Amino acid sequence: MKYAVIRSGGKQYRVAEGDVVRIEKLTGEVGETVTLADVLFVGGNGEVKIGAPLVANAKVTGEIVDQLRAKKIRVFKKKRRKSYSRQQGHRQYLTALKITAIEA
Repeated sequence: MKYAVIRSGGKQYRVAEGDVVRIEKLTGEVGETVTLADVLFVGGNGEVKIGAPLVANAKVTGEIVDQLRAKKIRVFKKKRRKSYSRQQGHRQYLTALKITAIEA
């Protein structure tokens, strides 16, 4: 089984063909094809290609399944004895991506 480690949105993800991963928002509509060129590692079937930092001529292709938002997180700051507290919420925009091909 072929798999790859890709970089998107400052994070790294281990993906294989057929996987559905939630990554930080990519521009595009549902059903569009997206190509990710930041491939750090390709492995599987007894062969390994490690990038320095990227694997040359490697790309991962995926189809956008959904554009969604993550669960809300609360950001709370407090300083004791100073009557200081701040509360803020955040919901990250995400893209659900189905991996269709890994080319190395």
